[in-house]
Amino acid sequence: MAAHLTEANLNDPVAQHMRQDVACLRIDQTVAQALEEMRRQPPAGRIVYFYIVDADRRLQGVVPTRRLLLSPLNQPLAEIMVRQVIAIPQRATVLDACEFFTMHRLLAFPVVDDERCLLGVIDVELYTDELSEVSGIGDDLFQLIGVHVAQARQNSPLIAFRNRFPWLLCNMGGGILAAFLAGLFEAELQRVVALALFIPVVLALAESVSIQSVSLALQVLHGKPATWPAILYKVRWEMLTGLLLGAASGLIVGGVALVWLGELRVVFCVLGAIAGGVAVAAVVGVAVPNVLRRLKRDPQVAAGPIALALADMLTLLIYFNLARRLLA
Repeated sequence: MAAHLTEANLNDPVAQHMRQDVACLRIDQTVAQALEEMRRQPPAGRIVYFYIVDADRRLQGVVPTRRLLLSPLNQPLAEIMVRQVIAIPQRATVLDACEFFTMHRLLAFPVVDDERCLLGVIDVELYTDELSEVSGIGDDLFQLIGVHVAQARQNSPLIAFRNRFPWLLCNMGGGILAAFLAGLFEAELQRVVALALFIPVVLALAESVSIQSVSLALQVLHGKPATWPAILYKVRWEMLTGLLLGAASGLIVGGVALVWLGELRVVFCVLGAIAGGVAVAAVVGVAVPNVLRRLKRDPQVAAGPIALALADMLTLLIYFNLARRLLA
């Protein structure tokens, strides 16, 4: 494959670009038998992982080279192989394969049919000519693949539409739910019209902080895997930051409301909504990209719409419930 992926490359079936000279071992072999067979019939291509198959060539597991070489000779392959193998279906496209590499950060993936029979392997060397000269494998390799995919997506309106439009449905759904929430609290809005005057600023602050948190989270991720303890740690610190931002913003807007309207109950509603809404929006903004990465989804496209929709709905819930309690 060429060094720079094009729209045509991305839509190709992955089977057109796979290598068929796969390093296969049988599940009924021992380490000694597997090594002896490889000496008699060395694999023709580059060896990244050894794939374990049964008599019908169905994929059963994978053995990293280091584990194979360092295991006792009499140990069965079935005992040292990794049974949970991430495989690419033959109907997948090159774009799907690229996302497998950037999400799972492996150097090769087996390609299988519907019966999970091993057909071939997709290797990172297929994605850029420069990889043959790389002496060490690090994060930059997977980022390079991700950059090539991103460039190809930007050059293809249809691919960009396919990847971005579904996530805009989150904004549409969030807007419709926000309007529904406003209808549920119509009595409060009619009783204190000033509440409606501050909805734009309350939502704008929450959305701004949410986008800030999303942007910062994406900068930190850089294709790295996210773990649940790491996500909880980031959420805790972002919540504290959000509380500080919300309190400062709420005091300023609340002060303006006090001077303008002179109604303390409205001031407390605005102050509480901004402080709570901004804190929640900050948490949502940092959590969504990390959770999407953890779930093997692309946070660069999906995180913004999801975070904004959640921030809007949660902020309005805080605002209207405060109004119902304080203005009853």
